[in-house]
Amino acid sequence: MARERGEKIVASNRKARHDYSIEDTYEAGLVLTGTEVKSLRAGRASLVDGYAFIEYGEAWLDAVHIPEYNSGTWNNHPVRRKRKLLLHKQQILKIHQKVKEGGYTLVPLKIYFLDGRAKVEIAVAKGKKEYDKRQTLRERQDKRESDRAMSAQRNLGD
Repeated sequence: MARERGEKIVASNRKARHDYSIEDTYEAGLVLTGTEVKSLRAGRASLVDGYAFIEYGEAWLDAVHIPEYNSGTWNNHPVRRKRKLLLHKQQILKIHQKVKEGGYTLVPLKIYFLDGRAKVEIAVAKGKKEYDKRQTLRERQDKRESDRAMSAQRNLGD
């Protein structure tokens, strides 16, 4: 059987970019059981309540929902469990320092397969206030309106 190539996104956390301002992103490997991998390959996962943390010099991903594998037997995995993240020691220290400063948190952005290996993209992020969220929406709407006006002006000129 041929090896997988490229990137296949399983789940993404679109709300994270709305709720947080992203500082840095990191790609981490995931330590999974067999039924978790099969469930992810079927495209089933949810990052809605997920978060990452550093404990005793190791990175962990918690509260990510990977449903049980349909054809699994008695050895199926727990749906929400702590999963170890595979990062370089220097990356873990850098992330830990940033989170320890205060105001920062680790948020999973997406789970995907890269050349057949399960990966998660985590971000060091700072929570946005309600007015920041409204301002971001307003800026996006203003940009959309100006783009429409520019394209309408171009179409009139033709």
